[in-house]
Amino acid sequence: MRRSIGWLLVIFTCSGSAHLGAEMLEIRVVDTSGDRLPCRIHLKDAAGAAQKADKLPFWHDHFVCPGRVELSLKPGRYTYEIERGPEFQPAAGRVNLRNEKNETLTVTLTRITDLAARGWWSGELHVHRAPEDMPLLMRAEDLHVAPVITWWNGRNLWRDRELPANALVTLDENRAYNVMGGEDEREGGALMYFGLKKPLPLPGGMRDFPEHPSPMKFVALARAEDGAWIDVEKPFWWDMPIWVASGQIDSIGLANNHMCRASMYETEAWGKPRDTKRLPPPRGNGLWTQEIYYHLLNCGLRVPPSAGSASGVLPNPLGYNRVYVYLDSGFSYDAWWQGLKAGRSFVTNGPLLVCSANGHPPGHVFQSDTPLEIDVTAEVFSNDRVRAVEIIQNGRSEQLVPLDGAAGSRVGAKLSFDESGWFLVRVIADNSNTFRFASTAPSFVEVGATRSRISRRSVQFFLDWLDERRARVPNKLRDPGHLRQVLEHHDKAESFWRHLQSQANAP
Repeated sequence: MRRSIGWLLVIFTCSGSAHLGAEMLEIRVVDTSGDRLPCRIHLKDAAGAAQKADKLPFWHDHFVCPGRVELSLKPGRYTYEIERGPEFQPAAGRVNLRNEKNETLTVTLTRITDLAARGWWSGELHVHRAPEDMPLLMRAEDLHVAPVITWWNGRNLWRDRELPANALVTLDENRAYNVMGGEDEREGGALMYFGLKKPLPLPGGMRDFPEHPSPMKFVALARAEDGAWIDVEKPFWWDMPIWVASGQIDSIGLANNHMCRASMYETEAWGKPRDTKRLPPPRGNGLWTQEIYYHLLNCGLRVPPSAGSASGVLPNPLGYNRVYVYLDSGFSYDAWWQGLKAGRSFVTNGPLLVCSANGHPPGHVFQSDTPLEIDVTAEVFSNDRVRAVEIIQNGRSEQLVPLDGAAGSRVGAKLSFDESGWFLVRVIADNSNTFRFASTAPSFVEVGATRSRISRRSVQFFLDWLDERRARVPNKLRDPGHLRQVLEHHDKAESFWRHLQSQANAP
């Protein structure tokens, strides 16, 4: 289904009185039953300047509201876009404010699906918004899990404040956020930490401490606590092969903040760059992210994908990049993380992709003594056009199944496995400005005694990466003792990948 961005017919009624040369615009947002609906509003004047609403959370080009807001605005023409996450059709239109005339705009948002009712619960892992704004933000984006990053390099919200007795806040019986999230972002990339009782003693930012001490020092400190969760924020960060080799990583950001609502960050910033001739913008960075992830899976590693938007730092709304986790016994915060760990999930920044394989959700491990056939079903809901469902098997695009374009389109595919491997399902939307997609977590197939497929080519990909990374370290770290301490972790990672190379059983 195409994204609903056409102009709406707006009916205006009198509401209140003008004051101080400005006019009052009241916006009411409701669902199809007429109930008020928390939402996000992008309201711009004729010059394209984003408008703010008094006392409501604002970021970049939008504010959120509980379903009703009054704004004091200058006369003129305004455009609006109103959204509430990917499960609702967006609304867009324009309104003219005239002198001495107040206006009321009523907009109805329509659901395209209700995934929570089907056991799929949304969340995201990269949030830089004010903790006090989170209740309204989560309701406005229809988001269920959103740990907040309150400490990171050189900054710590709790430095002069008492730590909360309980960092977990629950809302509406099915929404929860934790205010003790952290991020270590330096020369090697970014790691995010959740489930800790207090901040880690991180060094300063990139300019102050580019390489030393190794991020692995803080990985070890975090692992000393029960319940710690460590997320690699993007696959292309230089230290990713070192972090993954440690066996301490819980998830990796497949839908990450380089993917924005209106545009893409077209380079890998200070991460490992892609070949832009082979992978040109705007989709190149998104495809590179997925290629790297597929190499990890081809090495027999089972790290589930995560999602994060960096709202509060980058232009995204909260929950633009999100991960849906399937829970078969209702929502709880702990169960959501357990489901994410098991890979019963899909990541998205637009299309909704509900899949099963032989009746199982993503993340299932199929075991058989003989060759196996698997029936995959996929149901797609999207506000952008999605032309086909793609089956990725052992890192290769094996099937492309056309969609008819209707909301809730359902298709099927049959997979055959003669030996162990993995598969996932993805869709890529028609959008010329950004990389808008959805991908399930992988499912794994174990045929006979060999549990994992380990590709020599993929292992070599990471060994070459390590060599390139090692050559960069002395350029930023001149102290011999510090250099030795950092390179110890490079040595351990190389041993891991060399050992994996000796176990390779596929090209």
